[in-house]
Amino acid sequence: MARVTIEDCLKNVPSRFALVHMAALRVRQLREGADLLIKPSKNEDAVIALREIAANRIVLKNKSDKKG
Repeated sequence: MARVTIEDCLKNVPSRFALVHMAALRVRQLREGADLLIKPSKNEDAVIALREIAANRIVLKNKSDKKG
C-alpha cells in the first residue's frame, strides 16, 4: 500500500484533533493486543492505526451517543 497521508484520514474524520485522538486510542488498543482491521503489515502501530482510519474501518463516536 502507498503511504498513508493525513488528507486520506481527514476524509473520514471531522478534524485533525479528532484524528490525533482516534489514532492515539487505536495505537493503545493495538499495543494491548487488539485485532488488526486491515491486512497485517510490518508497519509501526501508529501507521497501522492511520491506515485503518483512512480505510474507514474506525469511526468516531460522539459523547452524546452514550446513554445513561
